[in-house]
Amino acid sequence: MRMLCMLSVCLAAMGCALCARADEVGRWTSVNGHRIYYEVRGSGRPLLLLHGGGGDIQGAWSHQLDDFSRKHEVIAVEQSGHGHSPDVDGPMTYASFTEDTAALLVQLKLKDVDVVGWSDGAIEALMLAVRHPGLVRRVVATGANVDPSGVDNTWLSHAKPEEVFDAKPGSYYALNSPDGLAHAKVVGAKLKELWLTRPTPDELTFEMLGRIRVPVLIMAGDHDEIFAEHTVKIFRAIPGAKLWILPDTVHDTFVSRPEWTNPYVLSFLE
Repeated sequence: MRMLCMLSVCLAAMGCALCARADEVGRWTSVNGHRIYYEVRGSGRPLLLLHGGGGDIQGAWSHQLDDFSRKHEVIAVEQSGHGHSPDVDGPMTYASFTEDTAALLVQLKLKDVDVVGWSDGAIEALMLAVRHPGLVRRVVATGANVDPSGVDNTWLSHAKPEEVFDAKPGSYYALNSPDGLAHAKVVGAKLKELWLTRPTPDELTFEMLGRIRVPVLIMAGDHDEIFAEHTVKIFRAIPGAKLWILPDTVHDTFVSRPEWTNPYVLSFLE
């Protein structure tokens, strides 16, 4: 959700290399009246990757794309206002991101998809399993929260938009967003509102999690910004779920611990 500045900023030369690679796998489509960007790699059972808030495909999944695409058709989405995807009018909500993702899967004629989400993407993965169970086969959710009280957001209420989303010249966002670098402050303000006020009870509750009937792996770092008690409560709310707390690890489990996460998650999906 929130370790964005470090993950989103890259050197201009590196960004150009990533853009060249994205041109080979990148796709565009329209969902719910607006455009979003996604990438497809590999072949096999479909695997959907959902990035965190303020993130993008490369920042979230650069350590997973090659490993996961060896045995899976990997579909990685950039939500509205993130990465290549243009922002839309109005606030960012988990419901809108989830429904955009569901619409994409329907367009691609995919169902029984494995879904791996990090942070905000983990919230969307769980909501997808609740709202669209026919689309989902298994879920891996790392760093999710069901309501704002589950997160240590003490810094956020006084943060400026540019502190929430710190996009700089040469960053992935600056190189790829059709909205332009100046729009980063707008994204920062929207993310701040999202994290302070959502998920709302109409988006996700512990009771809703109890409706999930597919296998779920709940993950978090032992130094995650999601409170440990909140993560355990999510795990206990989902019938038959598994729980994995990564030692000496913060919120960015897939970024900082790919040597642990990649083989274990692939084993869980298989």
